[in-house]
Amino acid sequence: MHLKKVVIFLTGQTITAFGTYLVQYAIMWHLTLSTKSGVVLALAAIFGFLPQAIVSVFAGVWADRVNRKLMIIVSDSTIALATLGLALLMLSGVKDLWLIFLVMAVRSVGSGVQMPAVSALVPQIVPPEKLMRVNGINSSIQSALGLLAPVAAAAVYANVSLEAILFIDVITAAIGLSLFAFVPVPTLARAAQKDKPSYFTDLKEGISYILGNSLVRWVMAIFAIVFLLIVAPSNLSPLMLVRNFGTEVWMLTVLELAFGVGMLIGGILISVYASKVDRLGAIVVTSILFGLLAIGLGFTTNLIVYYSLFLVTGLIVPVFTTSSFTLLQETVEPERQGRVFGFIGIVMSTAMPLGMALLGPLADFYPVELLLIITGAITVLIAIVAILLPSGKRAIASAHASTGVKADKAI
Repeated sequence: MHLKKVVIFLTGQTITAFGTYLVQYAIMWHLTLSTKSGVVLALAAIFGFLPQAIVSVFAGVWADRVNRKLMIIVSDSTIALATLGLALLMLSGVKDLWLIFLVMAVRSVGSGVQMPAVSALVPQIVPPEKLMRVNGINSSIQSALGLLAPVAAAAVYANVSLEAILFIDVITAAIGLSLFAFVPVPTLARAAQKDKPSYFTDLKEGISYILGNSLVRWVMAIFAIVFLLIVAPSNLSPLMLVRNFGTEVWMLTVLELAFGVGMLIGGILISVYASKVDRLGAIVVTSILFGLLAIGLGFTTNLIVYYSLFLVTGLIVPVFTTSSFTLLQETVEPERQGRVFGFIGIVMSTAMPLGMALLGPLADFYPVELLLIITGAITVLIAIVAILLPSGKRAIASAHASTGVKADKAI
């Protein structure tokens, strides 16, 4: 029964995500080709990410107060209807930028609502001993879509139109929602209560829980560090490639493919060896590796080595994210997971843009390789200090006590 539910859920999520990826690529290409404006692309990034960060504050609380399945269905349906409206208006000749930005904002809000709900729902349909494996499989699927979607989007956009891609997204959403409707998801007892605490009481309790729980606080801090000091600088890697190795398009394409293939392999490995992985140990080791790889990217002068380091970076991304999410799913009470993942969503959607806001302008005055070396070294230092501090030791002890893993277990 559990296997059937998981298969249907992952199939529906995969179909829906495919349409989402298509639209993301197609809209950015459309704005780039039709406006050739850096300001427009900057506004697109704001409308695409800022609403998600803002709504995550509220979505996490909602995920602990209402039926999570219904929450996902409503958010997905809203995204699909907004996309359908944009497609119909564009077909009628209305192609104003404000309309595209509005729909991007609606889609961003929907994503912000979905993220904590989906992350908190997975443990409700997956047995605890299978969580790591299922999360690894899902990571592999997302990585595969990341490789396939740009190719598919390019083919459709080049031969048909943006409107066609928008309609494809609506169709994939309808199929995904239809499959998800057949997945039985129990309503948490807390969500079914009529006399629940007020919304703001729940929000305050969630913040207090995160600040007072050494493990959750530690994982969230590591997430912030990695997204601020590693994910943001890694977005400057194509700039370093162009400056140091060449401006040919195929070079940039290979760089993206190397990262995507690495993520796909990493997701497969984590799903195969899930039972042998110490979650917290994997978080620590991958955090340090992220820093070392960034330093390596900064020092390398060989293109093949550069690609290889980027592939390895992609390979350990699923290990880091899957271990982090699984650890939280295993240790946080079901009634609080929505709020915890809501704040994780905030960290993920704000740390990277903040890092880019700080490092992007610096890349115009200093070599990208220098920025990679500095941020990589800081990441390694912080990761090591994080496990030596009393709070880090308490987090490690808490993680091992919750998951039943011995402290000296190897990854």
